Amino acid sequence: MDDQPVITTTWDGPVATVTIDRPAALNALSRQVLEELGAAFDALADAGAGLRGVVLVGAGGRAFVAGADIRELSGLDADGAAAMGRLGHETVARIESLGAPVIACVDGYALGGGLELALACDFIYASAQARFGLPEVSLGVIPGFGGTVRLPRAVGLARAKELIYSGRMVDAAEAERIGLASRVEPDRDALLAAARATLDEIGTRSPSAVALAKQVLVDATGTPTERATELEIDGFSRAFATDDMREGTAAFLAKRTPEFTGR
Repeated sequence: MDDQPVITTTWDGPVATVTIDRPAALNALSRQVLEELGAAFDALADAGAGLRGVVLVGAGGRAFVAGADIRELSGLDADGAAAMGRLGHETVARIESLGAPVIACVDGYALGGGLELALACDFIYASAQARFGLPEVSLGVIPGFGGTVRLPRAVGLARAKELIYSGRMVDAAEAERIGLASRVEPDRDALLAAARATLDEIGTRSPSAVALAKQVLVDATGTPTERATELEIDGFSRAFATDDMREGTAAFLAKRTPEFTGR
């Protein structure tokens, strides 16, 4: 276990930056990292409408997250692996369920658990130096923190199978082409600036509507059309019970800028 905290959260206005700060280990996902990351996103969830977006990054410039901590994993038996898998899934679920949008800013390697962490975010922005992959089969295991669930949603089932079975890495250009990365920027500074610009734009919209849209998108993905339709209708109707809906429609009719509160 690291002597110091490995997750830091900083705020710039309504946008939080969560940094995985284990650069000597290429930000590998140890139990400590997963536990602290889950706690950080629990705290962000408590911020409510005061939070308009999150940037998730890795420290050091060489990796977003290079994977799970193999030294820790190598000592696990089947029961220990199941417990570690549950912890990983609980952590990424906290990210995926956060009402505010989360952008994974990948600079360097996002491998194994690192890619699984990024896939739980709303979108992935990459620097030109980014590299992505799920190489677990080369270690005799399979993805355990959501890779088999979320990668097919991002790139399609056949391509996800090819990437998982082969363990092949893809560069930033290919990641963008196959829909894994939403955009690619030349370097880390441009990457972070692009993520902030996107979150600032989203921040001008209704926080309650963004949160409802995110919930429906997450819950409906992969479900039968009939069930997905009901989820959308439920979310649509819930939006009409919000102050933001009344403010947004009133502002539109009055031809003024809305002042959303997230209520």
